[in-house]
Amino acid sequence: MSNSFFNMPFRGVSGQLILINVVVFIGSYLFLGEGVFNRDTLDYDVMGRMYLASFLPGSPHFEPFQIATHMFMHGGLMHLLFNMLGIYWFGTMVEMVWGPQRFLFYYLTCGLGAWAIHTGVQWWELQNMGIDPTTWNGSVLGASGAVFGIMIAFAINFPNMEIRLLFPPIAMKAKYFVPIMAAAELFYGIGGFSTGIAHFAHLGGALVGFLLIGYWTKFRFK
Repeated sequence: MSNSFFNMPFRGVSGQLILINVVVFIGSYLFLGEGVFNRDTLDYDVMGRMYLASFLPGSPHFEPFQIATHMFMHGGLMHLLFNMLGIYWFGTMVEMVWGPQRFLFYYLTCGLGAWAIHTGVQWWELQNMGIDPTTWNGSVLGASGAVFGIMIAFAINFPNMEIRLLFPPIAMKAKYFVPIMAAAELFYGIGGFSTGIAHFAHLGGALVGFLLIGYWTKFRFK
């Protein structure tokens, strides 16, 4: 990213979201402990912090509150770091344009939409493989769906803002960078590459964000 991103203030809803995610990450380890997955039974011997992740509806591990809590859970430090950098780099500037209330509504809507689309796609995939979705013990967690929604908002509000990548070390305008990222997620999701990554949750957050901004634009929401 370009150096200008690092001069933004750490405050507002964006800062609070980062703080909540960090607190939940640390607190889940301290108070719930690490989950233990048994590869022989394909189930959890100890749920631990995974109790806050989201399982498919119908699973014995599913709880309604997981629809919300999974957005503030992360699998590891790097998972947390990249998502929090996404909120800081992109979310802070979007919040400056929209204000805190609209930004928070958008963030949560993208996160919930990402969960819904990921759940629907996974349910369909399992059924096509002849697997009963209610017996599936896989989970989804993380703020990535909401972050992809923020990236869409950033590209629409700042289309010509230059994003300077570290790997590869090139500069690209947001209006090109974000669609390329979305296309890559679609490619990996359809191709079944990079298993363990919820590509359709990322796409879901981006799609819901795009549709919500389109709705606001049509009705001239200010």
